[in-house]
Amino acid sequence: MRHVIALDVGGTGMKAALAGPGGEVLHRSRRATGREQGPEAVVAGILDFAAELHAYGAEHFGTPAAAAGVAVPGIVDEAAGIAVYAANLGWRDIPLRDALAERLGVPVALGHDVRTGALAEGRVGAGRGADRFLFVALGTGIAGGIGVEGRVESGAHGFAGEIGHIVVRPGGALCPCGQRGCLERFASAAAVSEAWAAASGDPDADAADCAKAVESGDPRARAVWQEAVDALADGLVTALTLLDPRTLIIGGGLAEAGETLFTPLREAIDRRVTFQKQPPIVPAALGDSAGCLGAGLLAWDLLDHRTDRMEVTP
Repeated sequence: MRHVIALDVGGTGMKAALAGPGGEVLHRSRRATGREQGPEAVVAGILDFAAELHAYGAEHFGTPAAAAGVAVPGIVDEAAGIAVYAANLGWRDIPLRDALAERLGVPVALGHDVRTGALAEGRVGAGRGADRFLFVALGTGIAGGIGVEGRVESGAHGFAGEIGHIVVRPGGALCPCGQRGCLERFASAAAVSEAWAAASGDPDADAADCAKAVESGDPRARAVWQEAVDALADGLVTALTLLDPRTLIIGGGLAEAGETLFTPLREAIDRRVTFQKQPPIVPAALGDSAGCLGAGLLAWDLLDHRTDRMEVTP
């Protein structure tokens, strides 16, 4: 059966699948990224994992994978196929697409993890049917994906969708990016965890604990939560003004709070919009499988594109 390799590389683990032409998952597998062994070992682990998946497909489905799609974190030059930088993996300027293509003998597509997850949410998840959408992941940091007509925009230099670095509190907390007052310093899961740990006096408290305390009526938690919601609304209204999406999709760890987040967020955005059109604000549908599903879509898109080029070649 014709299939592709889909691989989502995270800071601590890798999720993989063999995906059929209709997006059906034929096989799943996971393994540790092994970042504690250094960047060279991480790259070797990715190559070995992909090769094992390639061999598994050939053995169990009668033919090897036709292509591979790989999603990685950090800064990614998708056009050149280079993993430019990832702080949590320690690598710089890794020609990962070419290395995988040489190892597997098939075409490979390389994508940014959040944009790849956004691609899946847009096509088969919460944004299905929307011609334009904005996907925002509220995790340790905040990143986004700008969806236009079935694809996700990467920008001229690979930085499109970095909504977490919109300055919402000028002169505020220093961000690792070098700016002060970035959105992710106030509204990410990490920021809420830090603020709630300080407010509650419990150094082990996190954003999920804060959400539970909000639901139980704790005024300290409500103050921390509202500060994050207000910062997030400021950043999102800026994005809505620039992008005018049909649908706004919110995912990541903080979105797991459900309506504890979505109800006040919708209200906060509604108070801020003037001429802008407020789109439906919906939770992401695919959870932690989005990156892997998106990687499979990248692989199929690559094959479709190559077929199109062959058809128009005289």
